[in-house]
Amino acid sequence: MKRIVSLLPSATDVVGALGLESWLVGVSHECDWPPSVQSLPRLTRSLIAPNLPPSRIDALVNQSLHAHRSLYALDADLLRQLKPDVILTQELCDVCAVNYDQVLGAARLLRQDGESPAILSLEPTSLDDVIQTVEIVANELGEGERGKQVVSRLRQRVDALREQGNQLQPKRSVLVLEWPDPPFPGGHWVADMVEVAGGVNVPLQERLRHKPSRRVTWQEIQESDPDLIVVGPCGYDRAKSAEAIAQLARWPEWQSLRAVQSGQIFPVDANSFFSRPGPRLVEGIEELQRILMGDRG
Repeated sequence: MKRIVSLLPSATDVVGALGLESWLVGVSHECDWPPSVQSLPRLTRSLIAPNLPPSRIDALVNQSLHAHRSLYALDADLLRQLKPDVILTQELCDVCAVNYDQVLGAARLLRQDGESPAILSLEPTSLDDVIQTVEIVANELGEGERGKQVVSRLRQRVDALREQGNQLQPKRSVLVLEWPDPPFPGGHWVADMVEVAGGVNVPLQERLRHKPSRRVTWQEIQESDPDLIVVGPCGYDRAKSAEAIAQLARWPEWQSLRAVQSGQIFPVDANSFFSRPGPRLVEGIEELQRILMGDRG
């Protein structure tokens, strides 16, 4: 049994999927799955106030990144007290989790104490990468066979969803809105999710396959004019996504879209199933498929 600190919600999800959540001794402020981790010590906190308007959050994020300031604080003293054997983190996105350099700095303090934790940085950019992280984490924890079994089950579920998705007719174009103001289409693994579910990515989203999301104009979205729009801002649950839809109504460009006029707008729990690159992306694909089939379940 190893002492694990996870500074990344998706990594905590992976540990839970492996059935090793009892090995966790500390997590990030955003880790909420599996439910048992909610009582664990929190090693990070956001430096941006919660519940700000999306446009204000975007402005503050840009200011911090341009000034090379982290968006999160890491409690190095608590990390030293927890004495982890393994630290799970990431370098993929400074907006999503504590800065990697902060983690390295804290690890140096641990080494001064005679500790030598392994630091595992997870960098998935595709759906396949996300599934493979399960095996990567399992191997680091000395539970390789357990990891292979979980990965096999996840791939079987994806294959079954892909087969069902291939049968959906007619094919409908999909935009997953990853941020509402300013608008960002879903990047990285989102295009894979839409394809597996049986939808067709609008060109804006297809160009972001396995790449970071980027800001687009309302004119670009109007030109794509998708059949349906899934609203899942990064870090938002379903209720907050529904609030974002209400706020989008003030944009004339939004009101002009066919999907809006036909009522094909769907809020989702992005925090759990879309923006978090963990095993529960498969549940996000299941929801996308239900939406495409006209059945929200």
